Amino acid sequence: MEQHVLVRFYHEIALKGGNRPWFLRQMAKNLKRALTGTGVSGIKRDSMMATFKLKSEDQWPLVKERLEHVIGVERFSRAYRVDPTIEAIQEAVPAMLEGHNPKSFRVTARRTDKRFPMTSPEINQRLGDQIKSATGWPVDLKNPDFNLQVQTTGNDALLTTEELRGPGGMPVGVGGHVAMLLSGGIDSPVAAYQMIRRGCKVTFIHFHSFPLVEGTSKEKAADLVELLNQYQQDSLLLMVPFAAVQQRIIVTVPPAYRVTIYRRFMLRIAQALALKHGAGALVTGDSLGQVSSQTLENMTTIGAVADKLPLFRPLLAMDKQEIIDKARPLGTYPISIIPDQDCCSLFVPKHPVTKSRIVDVEKMEEELPVDEMVQEALAEVEEHTYHWPSSEASARVAEEAPTV
Repeated sequence: MEQHVLVRFYHEIALKGGNRPWFLRQMAKNLKRALTGTGVSGIKRDSMMATFKLKSEDQWPLVKERLEHVIGVERFSRAYRVDPTIEAIQEAVPAMLEGHNPKSFRVTARRTDKRFPMTSPEINQRLGDQIKSATGWPVDLKNPDFNLQVQTTGNDALLTTEELRGPGGMPVGVGGHVAMLLSGGIDSPVAAYQMIRRGCKVTFIHFHSFPLVEGTSKEKAADLVELLNQYQQDSLLLMVPFAAVQQRIIVTVPPAYRVTIYRRFMLRIAQALALKHGAGALVTGDSLGQVSSQTLENMTTIGAVADKLPLFRPLLAMDKQEIIDKARPLGTYPISIIPDQDCCSLFVPKHPVTKSRIVDVEKMEEELPVDEMVQEALAEVEEHTYHWPSSEASARVAEEAPTV
C-alpha cells in the first residue's frame, strides 16, 4: 500500500457558492507553498480535500509541522491508498488494525464518487462486520477508541486511523489586506491571528521609543511577526520610531491626556502607512474597558483620526483571560510576557483621562505641528520582510510541488 496524506479543507469554504473555485484555488496555492522543500509529490485536489504521496516515513514529521500552520486546513492524516474496490479495501483492513487493541471501534466511510457501487452505510456495515469477526472488538458509534476512516474517490480509496486538527479558517489571501498595529503585548498578536484566520493578509506596524528606552519591544515585535508569518507565509513589519513624537507631546500636552494623544498619532501614522502599502483597513488589539485608553469614550476619540480607512477591533468583546487562552496555544504568549517598556508606558501619569472628548483633544493638538510630526516619523520607518518556509524554498516551489 502506498502511504499518502489526506488534507481536508475548512468546511465554510464549501458554502461560498459561485466563489468557491476562487477560494479553493487560493487554498491550493497556499498548501503548495507550505509543502515546498518537504519532498512530497503528486499533490492532487479533489473538491474539498487534497492528497499527496509520502516517499518515506521520514518526511512525515516535517509535513505534519507544515500542515499545522496552513490556514484553511481543517483536518489531515496519513492515509494508505488502495484501488477503489471493496475487495482491495477489505484486503487492506488487517494491516490497518495492526498494533491496536481498543475497547471499541467504528468505521466511517465517505463515498465522494457516486460511481463506487456501495453506499457509505453499506461500506460501514461490510467493514464493521469484518473487523468484529476478526477481533471481537465492540462497536461504539459515538465515542470509539478506534475509528477506521475510508474515503473513496474515482481513482482510489484512502484508509486512515487517525486525524489531526489543522488551524481551520479561510485561506489567507481571500479576505483582503489589513494593517495591524502590533505592540509587544498579549492582545495584538491574537488580534492579528484572528484576522489571518479570516483570510486577511496582515502588514504589521510596530511603534517603539528606542533610544529613550531599551530595544526589547523591537525584538519582541520581530519575534512575534516571525511566528505569525508561519500562518500567512509572507509578512512585512514596519518599525516606526516614536520617541521624537512623544517628546514633543510631553512638553505640550497635560499628563492625563498623553496616552490618548500618543494613540491618535499612532493611528495617523499607521493610516498613512496602510494606504502606502495598499491595505484596506486598520486593526488594533483593543478590548473594551481593559485599560484607560480603551474606554468607549477614549476609543471614540482615538479612532476619530482614522478618517480614510475602517478600523477593526477583533478582540473588542473579549476579556483578558479569553485572550490569554488564545495566545498560549498560538505560541505568542511566552514572547508577549517578556518584560519591556512599550512606547505607551513611557511617561504615563497615575490617573490618565478615561472619558476624553474629541473637541478637547483637538484643541490640545492645535499646539502641535501635527502633519510635520507625522511626516518626520514616516521618514524614519524601517521595513523588514519575512518569508515562510523560506525565501530559498519559495523560489523552488514550482520544481518541488506539482501544480494542485
